[in-house]
This record gives sequence, C-alpha cells and structure tokens, in this order.
Amino acid sequence: MRIADLLAETAKQLAAAGIDDARREARLLLAHALGKSHSQLFLAEKGQVTVRQRNALAPLLVRRLRREPLAYIAQEQEFWSLPFFVDERVLIPRPETEFLVEQVLAVPPKPGLICDLCCGSGVIAIILAKELRRQVLAIDISPGALAVTRRNARRHGQEERVWPLAADLFTALTPRPLFPLVVTNPPYVSQAELAAGLQPEVALFEPRLALDGGDEGLRVIARIREILPKFLLPAGEVFMEIGYSQGEAVAALFRRKLPDCHNFSEVEILKDYASRDRVVHARLA
Repeated sequence: MRIADLLAETAKQLAAAGIDDARREARLLLAHALGKSHSQLFLAEKGQVTVRQRNALAPLLVRRLRREPLAYIAQEQEFWSLPFFVDERVLIPRPETEFLVEQVLAVPPKPGLICDLCCGSGVIAIILAKELRRQVLAIDISPGALAVTRRNARRHGQEERVWPLAADLFTALTPRPLFPLVVTNPPYVSQAELAAGLQPEVALFEPRLALDGGDEGLRVIARIREILPKFLLPAGEVFMEIGYSQGEAVAALFRRKLPDCHNFSEVEILKDYASRDRVVHARLA
C-alpha cells in the first residue's frame, strides 16, 4: 500500500465518524504519526507504507475516531503563526482569541504590568510579552493550565516576562491599582449551550472549568466586572472575549455604575470578521 492510499483510507474512516474536513484531518494526523512536515508527506505519497508507519498511525487514528481533538493528540496548536503545546488541561486556542489579541495590539497600553486573566495555555500572555516586550502576569485557577503556560513561555523564550500565578481571578492579590491593561478570555459558555450539546471534541475532552460560564454564560464575567476597577490604574483598559450573543449583556454589565468604586467611562463591542460580537473593550474613568 502506498502512503497516498493510506491517506485516502484514513480520510474515509474519519468522514464515516462524522469528522468535518476529513481529508485535511487525515493529512495532519498522518504527518504527525510519520514525523513528517506537510511538504515531506506530499513528496512521500508515492512511497510504500511500512509496518512501522502503519503501527504508528493506528493508535492515533483510534483516538481521533473517538473524537479526541487532533491538537491534543499532536499536543500542539498553532496560534499567531507559532506552535504552542496543549493538552487536556487547557482549552485549544481558537481564531476568536487571535482576534482578541489583534484588538489589544491595535491600542498599545500605558506603561506597567499587564494581566492575562484566565490565561489557560498562556497564548495571550506570551504573544503580548513578545510583541510588546512587557511583563505579563498570567493568572489562572487551574494549576495544570499554569504548568502549560510555563512550558509555552519557556518554549518561546518568554519565561522572564510571563509570570504565572495560581488564583481564582484576583483573590491572591491585595486590591490596589496595578494594571494599565487586563486581557481576559473567561469561561462564557452558558448552561443552555452545555445542555444542548457541544461538539464531541469540546464536550468530551476540553476542560469544563474553562468553558462553564453559568446560567447565561455571565457568572465569571460578572465577577470580573465587579472586582476589576480595584485593580486597574486610572484610565486602565480591559479587553474581554465573549460569546457571539453576549455583546449587549456584557456591555450593560460594564456600563452599570457600582457604588464606592471607579466606573467605566467608555464601553464598546468589537465585532469579529464574521460581524459577530466577539470582544468587549472598556476603559476606566
């Protein structure tokens, strides 16, 4: 059997399992199994499959047919054109979060320590550290996620700039103005969406802690809104990734005046390239 035939056979099995873009997935899976780049796999397609190569693919294909995400199988996901380590302790970085980072970098922050809140795999913190050459405090409640952040920071030479901190939001910090900029991709999936059923790759494998945003997906967001003014410097900014249907609800939370604290003077909803609400940007008075 040629490698091209094995590729076609693998794609057929993936398609039968209901996996979208089966041909592309088969190519990625086979390239990982054989330890080849995409161009190397293309050049090798006319070659014969060895027993060793088939044995390398078999257990990986079983995992993918069970709907385990390819990123977890390969333990790698591209973000901002860079490779990042991922496993089941963190959400797989998505294009929506690249859009979030684009919006942040379009408005260079004032001097000071930046915060990546609910940092997960650390992709936001690491890109901001690289692009802005600034220190970033990366906070997450999950020790496993912070271990992934540390690994990715070392991989990209940012371990001196990215400072992981285990905490439930800001609970490990004394309330005082610290940050000119907070960037966050909090859990925002609603209970209704979870109950209705997500893709098997998400529902069965990605960490529920990083997805579950409560009844309307706003539980963690509301907590962040309440405590955030205590930690932002005057005119400090926050950029928050949200669900596509949450724009007005989250903007209303940030526009609401709370007693005994600074409030937000500017709040805007930023739409992604599909014209969906994706980021809320707010500036403290």
